[in-house]
Amino acid sequence: MTMKNIQEAKDPDLRASAAAMSRAAAAARKTAIQTGTNLIIMKDGKLTRIPAQTLRDSTPSADR
Repeated sequence: MTMKNIQEAKDPDLRASAAAMSRAAAAARKTAIQTGTNLIIMKDGKLTRIPAQTLRDSTPSADR
């Protein structure tokens, strides 16, 4: 299912799920920055670690 299809879903919970995932990702980045821990993501089918310093460097200071 594509993002466009999700936005057109009849189920309101499904329509809201994309925004909820974005909020969860932002909260995970913020927590990793605050605690100095790696963020673990799935990229190209592989687990990838993103160091907190990389997150700090790529996040505008207003978002921290």
